[in-house]
Amino acid sequence: MDGWPRWGGVFPRLSLLIVVLGLTWCTQGRADRTDVPASSTSVAKKKGVGSLVKLPPPKQTGRVSVEETLARRRSVREFDDVALGDAEHSQLLWAAQGITHRTMGLRTAPSAGALYPLEMYLVTNEGVYHYEPRAHQLEKTMSADVRNALSNAALRQESVGDAPSILVLAGVYERTAKKYGPARAKRYVHLEAGHAAQNILLQAIALGLGAVPIGAFEDDQVRQVLALPQTHQPLYLVPVGRPAR
Repeated sequence: MDGWPRWGGVFPRLSLLIVVLGLTWCTQGRADRTDVPASSTSVAKKKGVGSLVKLPPPKQTGRVSVEETLARRRSVREFDDVALGDAEHSQLLWAAQGITHRTMGLRTAPSAGALYPLEMYLVTNEGVYHYEPRAHQLEKTMSADVRNALSNAALRQESVGDAPSILVLAGVYERTAKKYGPARAKRYVHLEAGHAAQNILLQAIALGLGAVPIGAFEDDQVRQVLALPQTHQPLYLVPVGRPAR
């Protein structure tokens, strides 16, 4: 009985400690569940220059065969004015330069020495975006609608100004020249741009879209309109949209 007062003081304290630990565990459990990120990152809240758009994961299976896309590929120059969505942009950009092997960094289009000198830009009515293949996301580089100015730089071709989206392929020759020299670098980069452009055209068909590859433009004007770095040489413009009916 002499020791009972000591234990009598301990038991209430133990009970209180158990209750506190239980409440802490429950609170942590609720926090863990609510803090779990969504399966896909949403568009950044700010929409100005420097904002990021995380694109939906690209699909790697479809209902249209490669043979059918080859047979149906045609140059489409007249488009509806309906904007393309993130899922369509995701698929088109992935087809051009998407990552197909995470460890080695391999992409959808073959590249001499796996040096990947191409840079992709997307032009819409909301501005100009730079594509980042590793993160499969877009970074906004301009907020203005420059499609009319880009059309003027492309010898006033209406398809450039009318298309809801234009994919721009630019080459960085220095990346390839470090291994193959300046003379060979241009050839290899131009070949790679052709590979990527064909991927875009076939992917557009598979999505029920139309596209046209354009190489007739004033290089310096295109670079100025899109505010491209001096090392980014514009090589191809590919207007994409739903064919006009």
